[in-house]
Amino acid sequence: SELKEKLIKIKVVAMDVDGTMTDGSLFYSDEGEQVKRFSARDGMGVTLLHKAGIETAIITSEISPIVQARAKKLRINNVILGSRNKSQAIEELAESLEVDISNLAFIGDDVNDYHALKCAGFSACPSDAAEQVKGIVDYVCSAPSGNGAVREVCEMILLSQNKSIILEENW
Repeated sequence: SELKEKLIKIKVVAMDVDGTMTDGSLFYSDEGEQVKRFSARDGMGVTLLHKAGIETAIITSEISPIVQARAKKLRINNVILGSRNKSQAIEELAESLEVDISNLAFIGDDVNDYHALKCAGFSACPSDAAEQVKGIVDYVCSAPSGNGAVREVCEMILLSQNKSIILEENW
């Protein structure tokens, strides 16, 4: 199928954060400190990509030490913060990693991801993404944001490339 043809080519997976890697909720302490909730299962999806030799990236419009901490924990080396032009960001990412844009997947959820989703080689969104986004992506996940959507896409890519979705012992 056309979808499998796109998935087979993927060498880089880029992700939005709020509403994609998180459920989009923002929690604030009395002191005004922001807290986000991430899924460990989505994180394992990123780890599985790395073990299979697939590069990962975060592209977000916000500038956040929380995002930097999550990227460090997941060993995501390509982190673009404060992006107001995500399509340009993924084009520059592809160029810096020396891959064609058709080899780059992007997972996003809202209208600020729209243009990047349209130009990525493969695009996906969580089940609870904005309707405008659902209408243009290659794949709408069965899982919602922050609760398995990223993992679902990671496993789809790996399985299409005949790569393992089981982590070996002593990894």
